[in-house]
Amino acid sequence: MYRIGITASVHKSRLDRSMSSVTVPPPACLLRPLEAPLRYLFGPGPSNVPPRVLAAGGRPIIGHLHPEMYGIMNDIKKGIQYAFQTENKMTISMSGSGHAAMECAVFNAVEPGESVLVAVNGIWGERVAEIAERMGANVHKMVKAPGGYFTNKEIEQAVEKHKPVLFFLTHGESSAGLCHPMDGIGDICRKHNCLFLVDTVASLGAAPIYMDKQSIDILYTGSQKALNAPPGTAPISFNERACQKMFNRKTKPVSYLFDMTHLSNYWGCDGKPARAYHHTGPVSGFFALRESLAILAETGLEESWRKHKEVSGYLQRGLEDLGLKLFIPERDLRLPSVTTIAIPEGYDWREMLVYIMKNHQMEMTGGLGPSIGMVMRIGLMGYNCEKTNADMALQALADALKNCKKTRG
Repeated sequence: MYRIGITASVHKSRLDRSMSSVTVPPPACLLRPLEAPLRYLFGPGPSNVPPRVLAAGGRPIIGHLHPEMYGIMNDIKKGIQYAFQTENKMTISMSGSGHAAMECAVFNAVEPGESVLVAVNGIWGERVAEIAERMGANVHKMVKAPGGYFTNKEIEQAVEKHKPVLFFLTHGESSAGLCHPMDGIGDICRKHNCLFLVDTVASLGAAPIYMDKQSIDILYTGSQKALNAPPGTAPISFNERACQKMFNRKTKPVSYLFDMTHLSNYWGCDGKPARAYHHTGPVSGFFALRESLAILAETGLEESWRKHKEVSGYLQRGLEDLGLKLFIPERDLRLPSVTTIAIPEGYDWREMLVYIMKNHQMEMTGGLGPSIGMVMRIGLMGYNCEKTNADMALQALADALKNCKKTRG
Protein backbone atom coordinates (compact mmCIF):
# COMPACT_ATOMS: atom_id res chain seq x y z
CA MET A 1 0.00 0.00 0.00
CA TYR A 2 2.79 2.37 0.98
CA ARG A 3 4.74 1.45 -2.20
CA ILE A 4 1.69 2.11 -4.38
CA GLY A 5 1.32 5.56 -2.76
CA ILE A 6 4.93 6.53 -3.56
CA THR A 7 4.57 5.34 -7.16
CA ALA A 8 1.38 7.36 -7.58
CA SER A 9 3.05 10.46 -6.12
CA VAL A 10 6.02 10.20 -8.52
CA HIS A 11 3.67 9.63 -11.46
CA LYS A 12 1.61 12.69 -10.49
CA SER A 13 4.78 14.83 -10.22
CA ARG A 14 5.88 13.75 -13.70
CA LEU A 15 2.42 14.41 -15.06
CA ASP A 16 2.36 17.90 -13.50
CA ARG A 17 5.71 18.73 -15.14
CA SER A 18 4.55 17.43 -18.49
CA MET A 19 1.46 19.64 -18.31
CA SER A 20 3.31 22.76 -17.08
CA SER A 21 3.56 25.84 -19.32
CA VAL A 22 7.08 26.42 -18.01
CA THR A 23 9.70 25.04 -20.39
CA VAL A 24 12.83 26.45 -18.73
CA PRO A 25 13.46 24.72 -15.38
CA PRO A 26 14.61 26.54 -12.22
CA PRO A 27 18.39 27.01 -12.43
CA ALA A 28 20.23 24.59 -10.15
CA CYS A 29 22.60 27.34 -9.02
CA LEU A 30 19.70 29.28 -7.46
CA LEU A 31 18.57 26.27 -5.47
CA ARG A 32 21.77 26.54 -3.45
CA PRO A 33 22.44 29.18 -0.74
CA LEU A 34 24.25 32.38 -1.70
CA GLU A 35 27.99 32.23 -1.04
CA ALA A 36 30.28 35.25 -1.04
CA PRO A 37 33.86 34.99 0.24
CA LEU A 38 35.28 37.27 2.91
CA ARG A 39 38.14 39.21 1.32
CA TYR A 40 40.36 42.14 2.12
CA LEU A 41 39.48 44.71 -0.53
CA PHE A 42 42.79 46.56 -0.76
CA GLY A 43 42.33 47.66 -4.37
CA PRO A 44 41.01 50.95 -5.76
CA GLY A 45 37.44 50.16 -4.72
CA PRO A 46 34.98 49.03 -3.67
CA SER A 47 36.37 48.98 -0.16
CA ASN A 48 35.24 46.82 2.75
CA VAL A 49 32.02 48.15 4.25
CA PRO A 50 31.89 48.68 8.04
CA PRO A 51 29.31 46.62 9.99
CA ARG A 52 27.40 49.77 10.91
CA VAL A 53 26.83 50.65 7.24
CA LEU A 54 25.93 47.04 6.35
CA ALA A 55 23.40 47.05 9.19
CA ALA A 56 21.86 50.31 7.95
CA GLY A 57 21.47 48.85 4.46
CA GLY A 58 19.74 45.82 5.96
CA ARG A 59 16.98 47.78 7.71
CA PRO A 60 13.37 47.15 6.62
CA ILE A 61 12.43 48.76 3.31
CA ILE A 62 10.12 51.77 3.30
CA GLY A 63 8.44 53.36 0.31
CA HIS A 64 10.62 55.61 -1.83
CA LEU A 65 7.96 58.36 -1.63
CA HIS A 66 7.21 58.07 2.10
CA PRO A 67 7.78 61.18 4.25
CA GLU A 68 10.37 59.25 6.26
CA MET A 69 12.30 58.54 3.05
CA TYR A 70 12.27 62.23 2.18
CA GLY A 71 13.71 62.91 5.62
CA ILE A 72 16.53 60.45 4.98
CA MET A 73 17.16 62.04 1.57
CA ASN A 74 17.34 65.45 3.25
CA ASP A 75 19.93 64.05 5.67
CA ILE A 76 21.91 62.75 2.71
CA LYS A 77 21.85 66.18 1.05
CA LYS A 78 23.24 67.80 4.19
CA GLY A 79 25.90 65.12 4.47
CA ILE A 80 26.98 65.66 0.87
CA GLN A 81 27.12 69.43 1.42
CA TYR A 82 29.46 68.83 4.35
CA ALA A 83 31.63 66.32 2.48
CA PHE A 84 31.86 68.63 -0.57
CA GLN A 85 32.19 71.77 1.56
CA THR A 86 29.40 73.54 -0.29
CA GLU A 87 26.16 75.36 0.43
CA ASN A 88 24.66 74.48 -2.96
CA LYS A 89 20.93 73.78 -2.74
CA MET A 90 21.13 71.64 -5.91
CA THR A 91 22.78 68.72 -4.14
CA ILE A 92 21.53 65.13 -4.58
CA SER A 93 22.63 61.54 -4.93
CA MET A 94 22.26 59.65 -8.17
CA SER A 95 20.65 56.21 -8.22
CA GLY A 96 23.68 54.53 -9.74
CA SER A 97 27.46 54.35 -9.58
CA GLY A 98 29.92 57.17 -10.19
CA HIS A 99 29.37 56.79 -13.92
CA ALA A 100 25.73 57.83 -13.39
CA ALA A 101 26.88 61.10 -11.83
CA MET A 102 29.46 61.54 -14.58
CA GLU A 103 26.80 61.20 -17.27
CA CYS A 104 24.32 63.34 -15.35
CA ALA A 105 26.83 66.20 -15.20
CA VAL A 106 27.65 66.10 -18.91
CA PHE A 107 24.09 65.43 -20.14
CA ASN A 108 22.66 68.38 -18.20
CA ALA A 109 25.42 70.95 -18.60
CA VAL A 110 26.20 70.43 -22.30
CA GLU A 111 24.08 70.61 -25.45
CA PRO A 112 24.89 69.03 -28.81
CA GLY A 113 27.48 71.02 -30.77
CA GLU A 114 28.88 72.86 -27.74
CA SER A 115 32.59 72.83 -27.01
CA VAL A 116 33.87 70.68 -24.13
CA LEU A 117 37.46 70.53 -22.89
CA VAL A 118 38.61 67.35 -21.13
CA ALA A 119 41.88 66.82 -19.24
CA VAL A 120 42.95 63.25 -19.94
CA ASN A 121 45.69 61.78 -17.76
CA GLY A 122 44.06 58.43 -17.06
CA ILE A 123 40.86 56.51 -17.70
CA TRP A 124 38.34 58.96 -16.23
CA GLY A 125 39.16 61.75 -18.65
CA GLU A 126 38.84 59.20 -21.44
CA ARG A 127 35.39 58.21 -20.19
CA VAL A 128 34.08 61.76 -19.94
CA ALA A 129 35.40 62.55 -23.42
CA GLU A 130 33.55 59.55 -24.85
CA ILE A 131 30.34 60.41 -23.00
CA ALA A 132 30.45 63.98 -24.33
CA GLU A 133 31.18 62.75 -27.86
CA ARG A 134 28.25 60.33 -27.73
CA MET A 135 25.81 63.10 -26.86
CA GLY A 136 27.07 65.28 -29.70
CA ALA A 137 29.47 67.71 -28.03
CA ASN A 138 32.52 69.10 -29.79
CA VAL A 139 35.20 67.51 -27.61
CA HIS A 140 38.76 68.77 -27.22
CA LYS A 141 41.33 66.85 -25.16
CA MET A 142 44.39 67.86 -23.20
CA VAL A 143 46.37 64.63 -22.96
CA LYS A 144 49.21 63.55 -20.70
CA ALA A 145 50.56 60.12 -19.85
CA PRO A 146 49.17 58.44 -16.71
CA GLY A 147 50.57 60.23 -13.68
CA GLY A 148 51.00 63.53 -15.50
CA TYR A 149 49.32 66.70 -14.32
CA PHE A 150 48.31 69.98 -15.95
CA THR A 151 49.59 73.39 -14.92
CA ASN A 152 47.16 76.27 -14.57
CA LYS A 153 48.93 77.97 -17.46
CA GLU A 154 48.36 74.96 -19.73
CA ILE A 155 44.71 74.83 -18.70
CA GLU A 156 44.11 78.54 -19.33
CA GLN A 157 45.77 78.38 -22.75
CA ALA A 158 43.54 75.45 -23.74
CA VAL A 159 40.41 77.18 -22.40
CA GLU A 160 41.28 80.34 -24.36
CA LYS A 161 41.85 78.30 -27.52
CA HIS A 162 38.77 76.04 -27.47
CA LYS A 163 36.29 78.29 -25.62
CA PRO A 164 34.47 75.38 -23.94
CA VAL A 165 31.21 75.59 -22.01
CA LEU A 166 32.60 72.89 -19.71
CA PHE A 167 36.08 71.89 -18.55
CA PHE A 168 36.55 68.47 -16.88
CA LEU A 169 39.33 67.43 -14.53
CA THR A 170 39.78 64.40 -12.27
CA HIS A 171 40.81 65.25 -8.71
CA GLY A 172 41.72 61.68 -7.73
CA GLU A 173 42.89 59.78 -10.83
CA SER A 174 42.77 56.27 -9.37
CA SER A 175 44.11 54.58 -12.49
CA ALA A 176 47.46 56.29 -11.92
CA GLY A 177 47.34 57.23 -8.22
CA LEU A 178 47.49 60.99 -8.83
CA CYS A 179 45.81 63.68 -6.72
CA HIS A 180 45.59 66.71 -9.00
CA PRO A 181 46.07 70.27 -7.64
CA MET A 182 42.81 72.25 -7.73
CA ASP A 183 43.62 75.80 -6.61
CA GLY A 184 43.10 78.53 -9.19
CA ILE A 185 41.48 76.39 -11.89
CA GLY A 186 37.92 77.37 -10.98
CA ASP A 187 38.92 81.04 -11.21
CA ILE A 188 40.29 80.44 -14.72
CA CYS A 189 37.00 78.86 -15.75
CA ARG A 190 34.95 81.75 -14.36
CA LYS A 191 37.17 84.26 -16.11
CA HIS A 192 36.37 82.55 -19.43
CA ASN A 193 32.68 81.80 -18.72
CA CYS A 194 33.26 78.05 -18.57
CA LEU A 195 31.82 75.54 -16.08
CA PHE A 196 34.34 73.55 -14.02
CA LEU A 197 33.43 69.86 -13.55
CA VAL A 198 35.45 67.74 -11.12
CA ASP A 199 35.49 63.98 -10.45
CA THR A 200 36.24 63.08 -6.79
CA VAL A 201 35.12 59.43 -6.84
CA ALA A 202 38.48 58.15 -5.58
CA SER A 203 39.47 61.16 -3.47
CA LEU A 204 36.44 62.36 -1.48
CA GLY A 205 37.04 61.91 2.22
CA ALA A 206 40.69 61.04 1.65
CA ALA A 207 42.09 64.28 0.21
CA PRO A 208 41.02 67.89 0.81
CA ILE A 209 38.49 69.37 -1.63
CA TYR A 210 36.52 72.60 -1.16
CA MET A 211 33.77 72.98 -3.74
CA ASP A 212 32.79 76.56 -2.91
CA LYS A 213 36.23 77.94 -2.03
CA GLN A 214 37.80 76.40 -5.12
CA SER A 215 35.03 77.68 -7.41
CA ILE A 216 34.01 74.23 -8.63
CA ASP A 217 30.71 74.40 -10.49
CA ILE A 218 29.82 70.69 -10.61
CA LEU A 219 31.30 68.06 -8.30
CA TYR A 220 30.51 64.36 -8.00
CA THR A 221 31.76 61.26 -6.24
CA GLY A 222 30.88 57.60 -5.66
CA SER A 223 29.73 55.76 -2.56
CA GLN A 224 32.10 52.79 -2.59
CA LYS A 225 35.54 54.29 -1.96
CA ALA A 226 36.49 56.30 1.15
CA LEU A 227 32.78 56.78 1.97
CA ASN A 228 32.61 53.00 2.52
CA ALA A 229 29.03 52.47 1.40
CA PRO A 230 28.16 49.69 -1.06
CA PRO A 231 28.43 50.63 -4.76
CA GLY A 232 25.29 52.08 -6.33
CA THR A 233 24.83 55.68 -5.18
CA ALA A 234 26.71 58.76 -6.38
CA PRO A 235 26.54 62.20 -4.74
CA ILE A 236 26.59 65.22 -7.06
CA SER A 237 26.21 68.98 -6.58
CA PHE A 238 25.59 71.93 -8.93
CA ASN A 239 26.16 75.58 -8.03
CA GLU A 240 24.12 78.53 -9.29
CA ARG A 241 26.29 79.01 -12.39
CA ALA A 242 25.71 75.38 -13.37
CA CYS A 243 21.98 75.66 -12.66
CA GLN A 244 21.69 78.75 -14.85
CA LYS A 245 23.23 76.79 -17.71
CA MET A 246 21.35 73.52 -17.34
CA PHE A 247 17.90 74.98 -16.62
CA ASN A 248 18.02 77.35 -19.60
CA ARG A 249 18.74 74.80 -22.30
CA LYS A 250 17.39 74.92 -25.86
CA THR A 251 17.15 71.12 -25.97
CA LYS A 252 16.19 68.47 -23.43
CA PRO A 253 18.97 66.33 -21.94
CA VAL A 254 19.46 63.08 -23.85
CA SER A 255 18.57 61.02 -20.75
CA TYR A 256 15.20 61.12 -19.02
CA LEU A 257 16.53 59.27 -15.98
CA PHE A 258 19.36 61.78 -15.50
CA ASP A 259 17.34 64.93 -16.32
CA MET A 260 17.97 67.35 -13.46
CA THR A 261 14.63 69.06 -14.09
CA HIS A 262 13.01 65.93 -12.67
CA LEU A 263 15.75 64.88 -10.25
CA SER A 264 15.81 68.30 -8.60
CA ASN A 265 12.12 67.90 -7.75
CA TYR A 266 12.53 64.28 -6.60
CA TRP A 267 15.20 65.48 -4.15
CA GLY A 268 13.27 68.57 -3.03
CA CYS A 269 15.76 71.04 -4.51
CA ASP A 270 13.49 73.02 -6.82
CA GLY A 271 11.47 74.91 -4.21
CA LYS A 272 8.17 73.26 -5.17
CA PRO A 273 5.90 72.17 -2.30
CA ALA A 274 5.38 68.61 -3.60
CA ARG A 275 7.78 65.98 -4.89
CA ALA A 276 6.54 64.07 -7.93
CA TYR A 277 7.40 60.47 -8.82
CA HIS A 278 10.34 60.23 -11.18
CA HIS A 279 11.92 56.84 -10.52
CA THR A 280 12.22 54.34 -7.68
CA GLY A 281 15.40 55.18 -5.84
CA PRO A 282 17.59 52.50 -4.21
CA VAL A 283 16.08 52.69 -0.72
CA SER A 284 18.57 50.35 0.94
CA GLY A 285 21.43 52.08 -0.88
CA PHE A 286 20.29 55.44 0.45
CA PHE A 287 20.09 53.99 3.98
CA ALA A 288 23.71 52.88 3.66
CA LEU A 289 24.86 56.16 2.11
CA ARG A 290 23.20 58.14 4.88
CA GLU A 291 25.03 56.05 7.49
CA SER A 292 28.39 56.41 5.73
CA LEU A 293 27.96 60.19 5.62
CA ALA A 294 27.04 60.13 9.31
CA ILE A 295 30.31 58.33 10.09
CA LEU A 296 32.23 60.95 8.10
CA ALA A 297 30.45 63.74 9.97
CA GLU A 298 31.25 62.14 13.33
CA THR A 299 34.89 61.56 12.37
CA GLY A 300 35.31 65.03 10.84
CA LEU A 301 36.66 65.80 7.38
CA GLU A 302 39.99 67.11 8.59
CA GLU A 303 40.60 64.03 10.73
CA SER A 304 39.68 61.78 7.79
CA TRP A 305 42.09 63.66 5.52
CA ARG A 306 44.82 63.49 8.16
CA LYS A 307 44.43 59.76 8.70
CA HIS A 308 44.48 58.92 5.00
CA LYS A 309 47.64 60.98 4.56
CA GLU A 310 49.30 59.32 7.56
CA VAL A 311 48.42 55.73 6.59
CA SER A 312 49.27 56.19 2.91
CA GLY A 313 52.64 57.65 3.91
CA TYR A 314 53.25 54.66 6.17
CA LEU A 315 52.35 52.28 3.34
CA GLN A 316 54.55 54.10 0.85
CA ARG A 317 57.59 53.96 3.13
CA GLY A 318 57.02 50.24 3.55
CA LEU A 319 56.80 49.73 -0.20
CA GLU A 320 60.10 51.53 -0.71
CA ASP A 321 61.65 49.35 2.02
CA LEU A 322 60.64 46.32 -0.09
CA GLY A 323 62.59 47.81 -2.99
CA LEU A 324 59.47 48.81 -4.90
CA LYS A 325 59.23 52.06 -6.86
CA LEU A 326 56.34 54.45 -6.29
CA PHE A 327 54.75 55.44 -9.60
CA ILE A 328 54.08 59.08 -8.64
CA PRO A 329 57.47 60.57 -7.71
CA GLU A 330 56.14 63.81 -6.19
CA ARG A 331 54.97 63.08 -2.65
CA ASP A 332 52.39 65.89 -2.64
CA LEU A 333 50.74 64.58 -5.82
CA ARG A 334 50.13 61.04 -4.54
CA LEU A 335 46.51 60.09 -4.03
CA PRO A 336 46.08 59.18 -0.34
CA SER A 337 43.41 56.57 -1.01
CA VAL A 338 45.12 54.63 -3.83
CA THR A 339 48.88 54.11 -3.96
CA THR A 340 50.46 53.02 -7.23
CA ILE A 341 53.75 51.21 -7.67
CA ALA A 342 55.67 50.57 -10.87
CA ILE A 343 55.50 46.89 -11.79
CA PRO A 344 58.56 45.20 -10.24
CA GLU A 345 61.15 44.44 -12.89
CA GLY A 346 61.18 40.83 -13.96
CA TYR A 347 57.77 39.95 -12.50
CA ASP A 348 54.45 39.15 -14.13
CA TRP A 349 52.05 41.51 -12.32
CA ARG A 350 49.04 39.30 -13.08
CA GLU A 351 50.76 36.31 -11.48
CA MET A 352 51.54 38.39 -8.40
CA LEU A 353 47.94 39.55 -8.01
CA VAL A 354 46.58 36.01 -8.43
CA TYR A 355 49.08 34.75 -5.85
CA ILE A 356 48.09 37.43 -3.35
CA MET A 357 44.38 36.71 -3.83
CA LYS A 358 44.85 32.94 -3.53
CA ASN A 359 47.20 32.94 -0.55
CA HIS A 360 46.09 36.04 1.35
CA GLN A 361 42.41 36.49 0.29
CA MET A 362 43.41 40.03 -0.58
CA GLU A 363 42.51 42.13 -3.59
CA MET A 364 45.07 44.42 -5.18
CA THR A 365 44.81 45.37 -8.82
CA GLY A 366 46.79 46.27 -11.88
CA GLY A 367 46.34 49.42 -13.92
CA LEU A 368 43.17 50.56 -15.66
CA GLY A 369 42.79 51.99 -19.15
CA PRO A 370 46.03 53.66 -20.22
CA SER A 371 47.86 52.57 -17.04
CA ILE A 372 47.43 48.82 -17.70
CA GLY A 373 50.84 47.17 -17.68
CA MET A 374 52.40 50.19 -15.95
CA VAL A 375 51.27 49.98 -12.33
CA MET A 376 49.91 47.88 -9.49
CA ARG A 377 47.40 49.60 -7.19
CA ILE A 378 46.91 49.30 -3.43
CA GLY A 379 43.92 51.08 -1.88
CA LEU A 380 43.48 51.71 1.84
CA MET A 381 40.49 53.98 2.26
CA GLY A 382 37.84 54.75 4.83
CA TYR A 383 37.20 51.68 7.01
CA ASN A 384 40.33 50.01 5.56
CA CYS A 385 42.57 52.99 6.27
CA GLU A 386 44.60 51.48 9.13
CA LYS A 387 48.31 50.82 9.63
CA THR A 388 47.50 47.21 10.52
CA ASN A 389 46.00 46.79 7.03
CA ALA A 390 49.06 48.46 5.50
CA ASP A 391 51.21 45.88 7.30
CA MET A 392 49.05 43.06 5.92
CA ALA A 393 49.35 44.45 2.39
CA LEU A 394 53.13 44.78 2.72
CA GLN A 395 53.44 41.21 4.02
CA ALA A 396 51.38 39.90 1.09
CA LEU A 397 53.54 41.79 -1.42
CA ALA A 398 56.75 40.55 0.22
CA ASP A 399 55.42 36.99 0.03
CA ALA A 400 54.55 37.42 -3.66
CA LEU A 401 57.98 38.86 -4.47
CA LYS A 402 59.57 35.85 -2.78
CA ASN A 403 57.42 33.13 -4.34
CA CYS A 404 56.41 34.38 -7.79
CA LYS A 405 58.80 33.53 -10.59
CA LYS A 406 60.76 36.21 -12.34
CA THR A 407 59.89 36.03 -16.02
CA ARG A 408 62.42 38.48 -17.36
CA GLY A 409 65.22 40.75 -16.30
